[in-house]
Amino acid sequence: MEDRSLKIPNHVGIIVDGNGRWAKKKGMSRSEGHSEGAKNLINLSRYIFSKGIKILSVFVFSTENFKRSKQEVDYLMNLFVTMFNQYCKDLKKENVKIVFSGRREFLPKKVLEVMDKVIKTTKDNNNGILNVCLNYGGQAEIVDATKKMIDDVLEKRIKKEEINEELFSKYLYNDLPPIDFLIRTSGELRISNFILWQLAYAELYFPKTYFPDFKEKEFDEAILEYNKRNRRFGGINYEDKNS
Repeated sequence: MEDRSLKIPNHVGIIVDGNGRWAKKKGMSRSEGHSEGAKNLINLSRYIFSKGIKILSVFVFSTENFKRSKQEVDYLMNLFVTMFNQYCKDLKKENVKIVFSGRREFLPKKVLEVMDKVIKTTKDNNNGILNVCLNYGGQAEIVDATKKMIDDVLEKRIKKEEINEELFSKYLYNDLPPIDFLIRTSGELRISNFILWQLAYAELYFPKTYFPDFKEKEFDEAILEYNKRNRRFGGINYEDKNS
């Protein structure tokens, strides 16, 4: 039975990490590790939305990941196409909307086409948002947002005096609420250029579990850890702020 006394974060971020090391540990190829990670992501995200979490942002491919071997990058691009095609049908039934954060340049045409298809198919869904960070970098997002804002100032669509944190957020790849809880699997203690702007007051959690093994039980343990945290915003207690 679900514990209704638990605080459930509104927006959860996951840095999907450890697929390759998981595979190596089992004597498998890195590609097999990525495949298992993709399957787990589909199952886990379904469970996460069932817990009442409204937004899930997942870091699946960074701008720097293009530096990996061509064989691995090609495999990942094909895997994205397969995963999005499969998951799109599930999310349409479950009323979850899919959006993408990242730069479209350098992504193969087949990936862009399936991304556009998924966005169109799920655009009216309203039971949750899955934000897929693909060819994504946090610094790149801030730079791209700044360029768009400068264009609007020069075209006099906005005034320089109007610029503040709230307005800047609307220029990011997607205008989403801040992340409440960030999980990075595999035990690495870095955020690796992930959603820098929206992570300002997030609680961070770094389980040692590789992502293919980070399942429902491990996520429940993460939520229990989140409930132990005393969230503060510039010295203001979270509970005091929202009372």
